Amino acid sequence: MSDSGFIGGVGRPRIWRARIRLPDAPIKHIRNELIAIAVLCPILMLAAFCNGFPIIFYDTGAYILEGFQHIFIPERSPVYSLFLKYAGGPRDLWNVAFIQCAITAFAMTEFARALKPQLSLWTLLAIGLILALATGLPWYAAQIEPDCFVAVTAIAFYLLAFHSKHLGSTRSLLLMLCAGFAAATHSSHIGLAIGLFAVLIVARIVLAVSKCDISRPSLLAPFASCVLALAIVFTCNYAFTRQIFFSKAGSIFLEARMMQDGLIKPVLDADCPQAGYRTCAYKDNLPRRADAWLWEEKTSPFTRLGGFRKMERESAQLAAASLVRYPLANLAWAGIDTLLEFFAVATGDGIEPQEWVLNREFEHTIPQQMSGYAHAYQQRGDLWFLPLNLLHVPVAIFSILAIGYLLRRSMRERDWNRAILPAFVLVALLGNAFICGVFSGPHSRYQSRLVWLPTFVLLLQLPAGMNLTLRRRVESVT
Repeated sequence: MSDSGFIGGVGRPRIWRARIRLPDAPIKHIRNELIAIAVLCPILMLAAFCNGFPIIFYDTGAYILEGFQHIFIPERSPVYSLFLKYAGGPRDLWNVAFIQCAITAFAMTEFARALKPQLSLWTLLAIGLILALATGLPWYAAQIEPDCFVAVTAIAFYLLAFHSKHLGSTRSLLLMLCAGFAAATHSSHIGLAIGLFAVLIVARIVLAVSKCDISRPSLLAPFASCVLALAIVFTCNYAFTRQIFFSKAGSIFLEARMMQDGLIKPVLDADCPQAGYRTCAYKDNLPRRADAWLWEEKTSPFTRLGGFRKMERESAQLAAASLVRYPLANLAWAGIDTLLEFFAVATGDGIEPQEWVLNREFEHTIPQQMSGYAHAYQQRGDLWFLPLNLLHVPVAIFSILAIGYLLRRSMRERDWNRAILPAFVLVALLGNAFICGVFSGPHSRYQSRLVWLPTFVLLLQLPAGMNLTLRRRVESVT
């Protein structure tokens, strides 16, 4: 045989394969697990690094004012406000962004480790980079908002329910603490946590009755996470107000959304002025949007009526009256808002210059950080999300549809254990859309902060051993 790869000068050219193999580094080993968490952190902070400052939202100023100055603000979670304080926010908001990314990286790594313990460290890091580029994940992980913790809540609950035996006591405890804290940072998160726990209870009962050969979810750790979340919320609320309560703003947000959908004005038309509602004076001049009712301080009647501090009781009464009198209309609008929220997945909602809202609060609370904040691309108006969303939105929609396909295929093949994960992800997405759509109205921010999770699940379905293979055809010589 000649060197050319021919026999007798006639034959097919030999195909030479040059394989670049990265060292075998499965994430089931604790060293690689820790490396994955450490390296994922800067990957998740890419958006903040590019911006030059952690990402800011309109609510950030209220959280900072509440946490740093110990001033109770009814519409903002004291849990997250205190987290900003004790996570090093007064010194540098980069500390907060780093800790949020570390918690998210921990949840991602444990999720990947539970699903594919043989997955290569390098593959997980590559998946993290893809998520950072193709989804809104880094825009929430390093944003000074509690939004990143909704995905942490969902991931932790899934792992505690279906992988607790393989996690071990230390990881289970850490995930339970993460789930409890993440759920407590916002009322919508704790609503999602309780909803997921309720679904797990129903699943456990159904499986017990049907006697199917399916992995039954563990309930103890998810229950403990819910209890921990509620305890944290009640404790922090009491620390600020010396009162025990869950939320003083939930009914107000609900009424504003119902007002937007035209479900409050019929109540006012029927009951005013006999009912004595203070809103009666403005019943013919109600804003058409919930955001205009809640946040346009100069023109909204809500501000003149006392805002969040004085309207809780009346908002609850109006919302309850509407629900009792118009149950079908309320049900229909809840379904519409849930559906709209479910597919509202664009990145960048509210990530824009906000100095006209936040400068006064920031100058009072974090004056030493004003230079970095003012010179960030966000505050200069140089962030443009249209090119990103030309990628992010199709990826998100495809991921949702693909997860639905995986669920349908698993059910058709009666592979019930394989159906658990896509079913859980879809329930989490639907639960988040319902809670946020019904209580606040559809906003892209609410669903885009979670929609990277189905993309993550799909990427983890790829083969674990991803080698870079280079093939070249060698020219024949005789």
